[in-house]
Amino acid sequence: QVQLVESGGASVQAGSSLSLSCVGLGNTFSKWSLAWFRQAPGREREGVASIDTFGHTTYADSVEGRFTISRDNAVDSLTLQMDNLKPGDTAVYFCAAEEKEWVPGHLKDYEYDNWGQGTQVAVSS
Repeated sequence: QVQLVESGGASVQAGSSLSLSCVGLGNTFSKWSLAWFRQAPGREREGVASIDTFGHTTYADSVEGRFTISRDNAVDSLTLQMDNLKPGDTAVYFCAAEEKEWVPGHLKDYEYDNWGQGTQVAVSS
């Protein structure tokens, strides 16, 4: 198990950039597949981006080209760089982890057993 703590959420205007961070406590990240999910009010949780232990990344179509996921195993951290934010990106963003080198369903929430509490991102037009 690993405790995940997100930070970096804020209220911004459309077109702005934000960087979300997630740190893992109690375990090392190097052998874990990691991902970001988000949930908007009244909507189901959806996968945003994932990165496996080999550095292979997967993105949702809605964020491809605007968001970048990265990991730093040396400090057990996961980052989501979000550029050109849109009002549709408004949601609570969650960090997720699974102790596997890779997972077949990169952006499927059932693949991940460890979750953070979330950080709020609000984008106004």
